[in-house]
Amino acid sequence: MAKIKLASWNVNGVRSCARYGLAKWFDDHGADVVCLQEIKAQPDQLTPELRNPGRYNAFWHPAEKPGYSGVAIFSKKEPLAVRYGLGKKEFDREGRILAAEFSNFTVVSAYFPNSQRDHARLGFKLKFCETFAKFCARERENGKTLLLCGDWNIAHTEIDLRNPKSNMKNAGFLPEERAWLTRFLKRGYVDAFRHFTPDPNHYTWWSYRPGVRERNVGWRLDYFLADEDSKTRLTASTHHTHVMGSDHCPVALEIKS
Repeated sequence: MAKIKLASWNVNGVRSCARYGLAKWFDDHGADVVCLQEIKAQPDQLTPELRNPGRYNAFWHPAEKPGYSGVAIFSKKEPLAVRYGLGKKEFDREGRILAAEFSNFTVVSAYFPNSQRDHARLGFKLKFCETFAKFCARERENGKTLLLCGDWNIAHTEIDLRNPKSNMKNAGFLPEERAWLTRFLKRGYVDAFRHFTPDPNHYTWWSYRPGVRERNVGWRLDYFLADEDSKTRLTASTHHTHVMGSDHCPVALEIKS
């Protein structure tokens, strides 16, 4: 049976990442659908080759604020429909959600807010999380098979970061964030990577501080989640830790078509 390859990457600035080989990664990986987060650019700021890669249909949802946030989806096949945002201006102005509907699944590129060091945006983030959950519920009620990917800015369990004990009060590992993700998964979603790989020491984000990535002192913040009905279609979920260009690495998913 044919397989569909999907990839997701928080590029931490698409223009910066392009200088470190983003186009080559596109070609080498050859995914059918690619989702990017934290693009930090408007489409008109990009070169034509980056704005509309030759083999892909490109869809951009940038933030209103220059150099901030934003998501994108590239697909070899033209989507049946594309949905921009959650329908709430306070979130959509930051360019955090983009959904592309295909004949047998809908893929969502998501960039969740950071609660910030002093937890100043924790309330905003949790409100975003609940609005996102309602959006997903509506999609499923309309019969859509969901594949959710992106930077969730949450390390779900203690094995999802190198130093859990010292990070209990830090953004991304707060009890409220982790509890929300637990509740969300219980609504009928599968963490694709953990479906295949239950062991620790697998991360997708590392600080830029010297030696941190080399020592693999990281956090797993970037996920593919699939609805329970798609569980039997999952064939692989991997981290591309060798790919440079961002403080995050790409994550990938393969499913039966």
